[in-house]
Amino acid sequence: MITNCSSPPPSQEGPQCPPESSSQVFAPAEPEVHQQDVIQETPLESVEDTLKPLHMHRNKHFKRLSSQWQSTFRGNIPLSPTEKWHGAKSFRRRCKLLGDEQPLCVTTNNQRQRYVTKDGKCRVNLGHIKDKSRFISDIFTTLVDLKYLWFLLVFTACYILTWMSFGAIYFLDAWLRDDIAHVHDSQWQPCFENVDSYLSALLLSLETQRTIGYGSRRVTANCPEGVVLLMVQSITGSIIDAVMVGCMFVKISRPQQRAQTLIFSKHCVICERDEKLCLLFRIGDLRESHMVDAKIRAKLIKSRQTKEGEFIPLEQSEINLGYDTGGDRLLLVEPQTIAHIINDSSAFWEVGAKRLKRETLEIIVILEGIVEASGMTCQARTSYTQDEILWGHRFASCISLEKGAFLVDYSAFDKTFEVQMSPLIICKAINKPSSFKIIFALARWQDGHIHCFKHLTM
Repeated sequence: MITNCSSPPPSQEGPQCPPESSSQVFAPAEPEVHQQDVIQETPLESVEDTLKPLHMHRNKHFKRLSSQWQSTFRGNIPLSPTEKWHGAKSFRRRCKLLGDEQPLCVTTNNQRQRYVTKDGKCRVNLGHIKDKSRFISDIFTTLVDLKYLWFLLVFTACYILTWMSFGAIYFLDAWLRDDIAHVHDSQWQPCFENVDSYLSALLLSLETQRTIGYGSRRVTANCPEGVVLLMVQSITGSIIDAVMVGCMFVKISRPQQRAQTLIFSKHCVICERDEKLCLLFRIGDLRESHMVDAKIRAKLIKSRQTKEGEFIPLEQSEINLGYDTGGDRLLLVEPQTIAHIINDSSAFWEVGAKRLKRETLEIIVILEGIVEASGMTCQARTSYTQDEILWGHRFASCISLEKGAFLVDYSAFDKTFEVQMSPLIICKAINKPSSFKIIFALARWQDGHIHCFKHLTM
């Protein structure tokens, strides 16, 4: 294990880490079977470039096997224009998903498709659903999820169709009993009084269901079916009132509208905090009624290819925001700056400033809490792509002290400024070539010397 390293200033050429024992030999010769350990200092990006040929060699190996398999399987059968078009379309879709293969793909659109938009909407379309009866079984959620225009259309149609249906039944019963022909006969005992047309039957249906009762039209006791129709319509109207009014109340008071006052910073920043490299973003609440039991979590969305050649699109991995220490539980009274420590267990451990620009990734941030006014659970989302992550920046302060209280200036909520980053240097020690054992030590330039404080064995 590498404990302490010292080196001349970086302005001098050929900095090297001192050996731990006198048995180590520094030589630029090529490795042999009995060669001793060679320890040298290389910048972080240099180590990434060193490991990159191994990754590219593996990808080329998979491509060579794939091309050989396709040529063996298809032989000399020519491709039709339709097959070529579908193949090119599938290839472009795969290129957009797979971040490592992006430089090898030629696409007309250089802008990456977001998984989640900045306002929290998921850009995933569900298609070719055959069993749509599942949505009917959960009719309440289906109605609540409708857009307002369609919901108002369904809301109005339920009442109008009910009134017209029972009006048609009343008119048919009056016509069968010959009440329409004896409207002005005082000796006739009708089942429905003053019903001489479909319009008058519709008014009877409307007055009955809405309990208006003007008194000019009514159901008499001369027919039992009229009483049954009156009871059925009353029960049906009560059910429709309960469902429609309940759906309207839930739709208006949905906690999704509360998420409009929960804001996120436009960019993520990567800087040093307490001598640790951290990824930072900021969240805030615009309302004075605060969220109860607010929690924050984040996901990394990135496509990758396994060692076996399996392509995993949009793989989700967890980003630790202080779950083990309770840092993910927030008292969201003023804007909070959330930190993710980049250590050896982080997904950004091997990502430098230059490599970050070449990556294809997306960070999904999810804020959950209970609305204090209604007691419903609210969720707000946003995302950050690799272009929205600023390396070597820090958030400006937006809180100041005034008389009797603290003042939050939301005009400085998204402001960042560039900071000087300490140079990170990698001390790499390679043992025997047959063992393929690489030790990485993270070092920092300080007081004219290089101090190694972190090591990782691969």
